[in-house]
Amino acid sequence: MKKIQMVDLKGQYNNIKNVVNPLIQEVIENTSFINGPKVHQFQKNLEDYLGVKHVIPCANGTDALQIAMMGLGLKQGDEVITTDFTFAATVEVIALLNLTPVLVDVNPDDFNINVEAIQKAITPKTKAIVPVHLFGQCANMEAIMEIAQANNLFVIEDNAQAIGANYTYKNATKAKAGTIGDVGATSFFPSKNLGCYGDGGAIFTNNDDLAHTIRGIVNHGMNERYHHDVVGVNSRLDSIQAAVLDAKLPHLDNYNKARQNAAKKYNEAFQYIENIQTPKTVNGCDGICDTCDCHVFHQYTLKLKSIDRDALVKHLNENGIPCGVYYPIPLHNQKAYLDSRYKEEDFKVTNQLVKEVISLPMHTELNDEQINYITSTILKFING
Repeated sequence: MKKIQMVDLKGQYNNIKNVVNPLIQEVIENTSFINGPKVHQFQKNLEDYLGVKHVIPCANGTDALQIAMMGLGLKQGDEVITTDFTFAATVEVIALLNLTPVLVDVNPDDFNINVEAIQKAITPKTKAIVPVHLFGQCANMEAIMEIAQANNLFVIEDNAQAIGANYTYKNATKAKAGTIGDVGATSFFPSKNLGCYGDGGAIFTNNDDLAHTIRGIVNHGMNERYHHDVVGVNSRLDSIQAAVLDAKLPHLDNYNKARQNAAKKYNEAFQYIENIQTPKTVNGCDGICDTCDCHVFHQYTLKLKSIDRDALVKHLNENGIPCGVYYPIPLHNQKAYLDSRYKEEDFKVTNQLVKEVISLPMHTELNDEQINYITSTILKFING
């Protein structure tokens, strides 16, 4: 059996290297390393794929979030509501801009930000909401947008884990994750569903004025050379990474389908195990339907009940199976983000999830032999 990887980047590369390698070589030979034609080509192709008016590439996903907030003109002391159960980058940029992070709890089944908790957290100082589309599916964007519109708030989608996922409205219309709020931000870190071979990110918006401002911010505040209209940063997607991403973009839907198929097989193996809860989709499907487009499984994350997670992690590692715990510590308990405003009773779900979740290998190259080995190893541990 081929060695099991948490993410098999080499296997994926081997399947497309005949396309990727010439594109990288082309950039090297034409020496258009920054803002070259490959960047503009990828930008246009991603706009078409997402159905969004503006894609602004940048250096990484964290920058994308920060620049989105800068573009909206948020001021020191403005409160920004986001989820307690996510990677630190989401709250990190809020703090870096001297904004006030307001962390709230999540839903127990889909792990996304809880709408009722958002509503309760709003104060006169609240200026924005940052829903994180965790593990590959959208937060409840229709409800979040209604709350935002009723309270005159911006919505910044953290789409680092859900590119390619669709959100379905109550009227059955669809929109791509990251294109629903005022602005969306994504990461092209190598392990993402659409990942480059280094760091990369992008910002999405349908607002022409905001796009103009953001294009200036990513380039030292310049829309015209040596005319600095706003305070900016240096955050650009280099041409080699754009070439890689443009080569992979036509495969994204197939990549996501491969992840969904792997998730189905995991679900089938665990369906009768009472102490394991398999991932729930936002649409409330029982399992993963054949036409699933709402969850792209950046992570395949189980909830364990009455199972020693640390012992299971050790057992998996001893048997050559990598796994992850995303996330082991709530953000409100991280030293950098401690705040007397937070009360433990307001984070009941998150505090429980950090004790129960475990993520299994999930990528485009998983095969049946590997999945069978992973699942049988887990079942053997549970059943003794």
